[in-house]
Amino acid sequence: MTEKQYSMKEAMIFTQRVAQLSKALWKAIEKDWQQWIKPFDLNINEHHILWIAYHLNGASISDVAKFGVMHVSTAFNFSKKLEERGLLQFSKKENDKRNTYIQLTEEGENILLQLMETYAPDGNAVFSGALPLRELYGKFPEIVEMMAIVRNIYGEDFMEIFERSFHNIESRFVEDEGKLKKLQSTEQELV
Repeated sequence: MTEKQYSMKEAMIFTQRVAQLSKALWKAIEKDWQQWIKPFDLNINEHHILWIAYHLNGASISDVAKFGVMHVSTAFNFSKKLEERGLLQFSKKENDKRNTYIQLTEEGENILLQLMETYAPDGNAVFSGALPLRELYGKFPEIVEMMAIVRNIYGEDFMEIFERSFHNIESRFVEDEGKLKKLQSTEQELV
């Protein structure tokens, strides 16, 4: 057995520092997120499911649970509520009858796109907290070390989906008069 390269004190201080900072940050994120989606009568889990369904374009409930960092029953139950509202539809694949898949309906996609258009960074505490760093360094913090920790916990698949969603926004949306708008199909082909 190899000798530890860290002390117990160092390990405990690190984990508690991350835990306390994460809790404080999550509290601000949760408040910002709820304020943003409240006019659309969504909760955080429902919005997250719509987001995942949009970026995975036909995700299984298991995928939603994995990438949404939620229990499978939570993913299913909130997806069911979204289906009842006409925002998602459930399906089975011909070659995979065991898994249930979700797809955004046109109305679900419209709500998600409206949410993106109504995003207002000025009222976002996390954005406001990072803005002085952007002004100082010319860019927002990249959080590479945190991403490495998450990659080591949840795996490469998780990070691939994480990055895909942001790549989709970069390549499929444009800022128009201070709002994010989805590019039309012909505009997307040109990008």
